[in-house]
Amino acid sequence: MNILITGMAGFIGHAVAKRLAAEGHDIVGIDNLNDYYDVSLKQARLDDLAAWPNVRFERLDLADRAGMERLFADTRFERVIHLAAQAGVRYSLDNPHVYAQSNLVGHLNVLEGCRHQQVPHLIYASSSSVYGQNAQVPFSTADAVDHPISLYAATKKANELMTHSYSHLYGIPATGLRFFTVYGPWGRPDMAMFKFTRAILADEPLPVFNHGDLSRDFTYIDDIVEGVVRIMQAIPEADPDSPGASPDQSTAPFALYNIGHGSPVALMDFVHALERATGRTARCDFKPMQPGDVPRTWADTDALFEKVGYRPQVGVDEGVARFVEWYRSFHGI
Repeated sequence: MNILITGMAGFIGHAVAKRLAAEGHDIVGIDNLNDYYDVSLKQARLDDLAAWPNVRFERLDLADRAGMERLFADTRFERVIHLAAQAGVRYSLDNPHVYAQSNLVGHLNVLEGCRHQQVPHLIYASSSSVYGQNAQVPFSTADAVDHPISLYAATKKANELMTHSYSHLYGIPATGLRFFTVYGPWGRPDMAMFKFTRAILADEPLPVFNHGDLSRDFTYIDDIVEGVVRIMQAIPEADPDSPGASPDQSTAPFALYNIGHGSPVALMDFVHALERATGRTARCDFKPMQPGDVPRTWADTDALFEKVGYRPQVGVDEGVARFVEWYRSFHGI
């Protein structure tokens, strides 16, 4: 198939592109290569994909309306995997306008491209951040998520609503995936895995927020990719008989799933896994909770399993060890 991947220089985009290229699909990837984090890592991911003749990269900003219109006019895509977005909860506190351009205007441009080309299936990234301070666990897509506690979370919820409206109005089959704390080789430097590993190996203090009383549903990158690839073939269908009372009961060809490991890990257990993998002792600098952060995440993955028959396989000890091995190799440590 001809597949468009937005954010191909990103962590998840790179991994999905590599998997689909190996399966023989023709990939067109776009990315604006912004400087939210080290651009050299993004370029290294693109270099890693350069060996595949069926992968083509174009530097393009989602918010560039004319550029996006040309992209969709030039190639007929059989799948669009929309992973590009301005990420990060804390960054949104200081740089809100970037989120409006990338996550709202950019998402609209993707929807318009899918509308005019009648793309057979749009798969797009949402986030566990939409659950905010939800007290009910595990988090389910049937839960109300109307009270975001960061602008980033608000934009991802807006993406779900925007997509549903296009799915309803224009019959675009669309599936949203709420990712839960993705980690692994080639990961983002702004996330805990990267920061903590760097600090431990440099014998520097680790900033541990909420005094360590946090837990996350850490999900290894290979498990995320497997879920995306399987969902790619699970095209949602319109259901005119549905009461339309919640996302999974919509009358539109629209679906929404959590994609996480399904078993939260205490932050300090995560730190101990890093200590085992590095052979070093962490020096923890305990700090209060940060604005926009949440105490825990936990994915209810039953709906995803029922749809595609897959549950994540990689536990934290194994995943952390794989990351540390990659980190040492990539940085020559």
